[in-house]
Amino acid sequence: MPRKSKIDSAALTAYISTHFGDEFGADAVRAAAVEFSSSYPTICKRLDAYKVGHGQWNLTVQEKLERTYQAPAAAPVVTEFIVQNLIPEKDDTFVSFGNFVDLKKILSSHIFYPVFITGLSGNGKTFGVEQACAQLKRELIRVNITIETDEDDLIGGFRLVNGETVWHNGPVIEALERGAVLLLDEIDLASNKIMCLQSILEGKGVFLKKTGRYVKPAAGFNVVATANTKGKGSDDGRFIGTNVLNEAFLERFALTFEQDYPSTKTEQKILEKLLTSLGGTDLEFCEKLASWADIIRKTFKDGGIDEVISTRRLSHIIRAYTIFGKRMKAIEVCINRFDDETKSSFSELYDKIDASVYDERKEKEEYN
Repeated sequence: MPRKSKIDSAALTAYISTHFGDEFGADAVRAAAVEFSSSYPTICKRLDAYKVGHGQWNLTVQEKLERTYQAPAAAPVVTEFIVQNLIPEKDDTFVSFGNFVDLKKILSSHIFYPVFITGLSGNGKTFGVEQACAQLKRELIRVNITIETDEDDLIGGFRLVNGETVWHNGPVIEALERGAVLLLDEIDLASNKIMCLQSILEGKGVFLKKTGRYVKPAAGFNVVATANTKGKGSDDGRFIGTNVLNEAFLERFALTFEQDYPSTKTEQKILEKLLTSLGGTDLEFCEKLASWADIIRKTFKDGGIDEVISTRRLSHIIRAYTIFGKRMKAIEVCINRFDDETKSSFSELYDKIDASVYDERKEKEEYN
């Protein structure tokens, strides 16, 4: 039989099927290598789509894979993305500040322009993105990144549904196809597995190698990432678990917003809106809390204390106050997460700006 100098995939599979059947092992591959004047590794590579195990191939695998991919997924599995309304709800307590207006302009333009938002914990980075999408009626898909997040979590993969192997899109593919905003929350917790998003961050879409399908981004698709660091790790140890991200990955974000805590007046307004929504009326407490937080942050910057009070923590205090009805108790139960020295410093600072808590402390001492 004449030798062939060029390998044709159809001829290769036809030869093996005719001489060895659809299920075959290494002997068939070696015979095919001789037949097509090629090497064993080359033939193995050409048959990679049909490999079912070590030294085992099945020519019907690819056909089955294509049928499975086309099969509809079970409704409960796909409902989350297909049926659910992905436009966030507007929050009446939200107060815009910082780069919110610029972020809205980017998202409303429908131009692909990846944004990286960095700032200390609890200052409204994620909340701001959600409310920007709510105001613009833009669909938002949020992914909370951890060290364990991998390509299968982001892109998707095959799932076993009713005994059948079915492909399910990951959140990234859903966002691509829907033209939604993809929020990568806490991106600096990611491992190098996040590099699977490289082409997506270039606005080029992604090739699904497991199914042989190329997904292009729909109009309006964009990526926003939030982080406590700039992807360079945490030098002071405040954000344990954050990682140094690949420079090429970071370079694909068009711009970086540095988000600080809101100003005292803005923070007071945030707290007042929250308190009012919860049925509270003590607006003076909101003013005291905003001033207290401002003093703590300035002391922190000067090196006087090792911790800060976040806007999120102030919101916790407001909620505690509506439950317990006492200012100092609300503060104490919400700062118990800090060490004793920090708690003492925080309490002393608040005592200096709110004389009304003296009676509350005296009542507590008498009770004890």
